[in-house]
Amino acid sequence: MVERVWDRFLTEQDKAHLAMSLRKTDNGFGERPAVLSVDNYRKAVGDQPEPLLESIKTWPSSTGLAGWEALAHIEQLLAAARSAEIPVLHVTGMSEEESGMAGWSARRGGRNAYRPTTPEQAERYRRRMEIVDQAAPLPGELVLKKTAPSAFFGTPLAAYLLGRGIDTLIVCGEAASGCVRATVVDGCSYRLRMIVVEECIYDRHEATRAINLFDIDQKYGDVISLSQTLNWMKDRTGPTT
Repeated sequence: MVERVWDRFLTEQDKAHLAMSLRKTDNGFGERPAVLSVDNYRKAVGDQPEPLLESIKTWPSSTGLAGWEALAHIEQLLAAARSAEIPVLHVTGMSEEESGMAGWSARRGGRNAYRPTTPEQAERYRRRMEIVDQAAPLPGELVLKKTAPSAFFGTPLAAYLLGRGIDTLIVCGEAASGCVRATVVDGCSYRLRMIVVEECIYDRHEATRAINLFDIDQKYGDVISLSQTLNWMKDRTGPTT
């Protein structure tokens, strides 16, 4: 059996329960897929690859090297999707300056309530919601901004998907424990097929990433490898959107 990213975090009882449980059926890919890139913005990775504990000194919400490693995979995923004529959709955050609405986690303090105190910090803060080059939208690709964790909440994403007849979302981005999970849960609630590409999902903590991917795979979508996804895209035939 292939080892999964979450296996080392499961207890013996967890593993025994899974072994005794009915086998899960994967959703699989539908007929009209799209790739959804979630929150691949500067706030999550900074300006250059640095270990997490270094990166948060200048970018308090950084995911460190985990984010940069995932972005290299995301770049491959987006290129393959475009080559296969699969639509690529993007979602990023809408800043408080733009919306007039405080972020959903601001009241909790910590990195979510960060405010700049120097010109250098202010310049980075201004750029925090910019999508990074590795995941940058091409002209004509849908870009939405959100004020909540889920890409569906308060955005026209569902209407767009319905109008295009899209039945499958292939998800990449961050964070596994936050905006990716919220988006996947909502997508599942809309009865979409949710495909989560393991190497293209990142977070700040290894255990958090692993267990959230486990939960998603158990309940809401299929967590599959980048190679599986790329092979499916390469071999795909059928209607395009």
